[in-house]
Amino acid sequence: MTKTDIQHKMIDALVGTSRINPDDFAYKTSTNRVKSLSYALAGWIYMLRRQKNTRIQAFASIFVLGLAAWLGVEPISWAILILTVTMVWMAEFINAAVEAAIDLSTSEYHPMAKVGKDVASAAVLLGAVASVVIGLIILLPPLLTKLGVG
Repeated sequence: MTKTDIQHKMIDALVGTSRINPDDFAYKTSTNRVKSLSYALAGWIYMLRRQKNTRIQAFASIFVLGLAAWLGVEPISWAILILTVTMVWMAEFINAAVEAAIDLSTSEYHPMAKVGKDVASAAVLLGAVASVVIGLIILLPPLLTKLGVG
């Protein structure tokens, strides 16, 4: 294999995916931004209706942001809390999408399907643990001060 062949293979590896037109393979693609937004909101509503963990997350998110408002945390802390809450929501959404895609692709047990589902769930767990640690770092000191303990 020549140096030029290797270079062409490397370039194709980098840009080959960008040459794929999703319209050639997708069941349906939306060109309307309002419809695209409605699909995203429909996904969120689905998650709240059908996935019990997102209802827990919704309660936790409202509680944490309400506590932050009550404590009057600084703007940078707000930004970190919002990013943290968003990270957990995104991990849960991606986990549900991975599970749905796996369930759609096979009706039989397959060890690699289990791996895919377990790894996606682990991403949610990682985000949740990190969010608890970040929440404690940001909210515990002002909470203790407000309660007269710290």
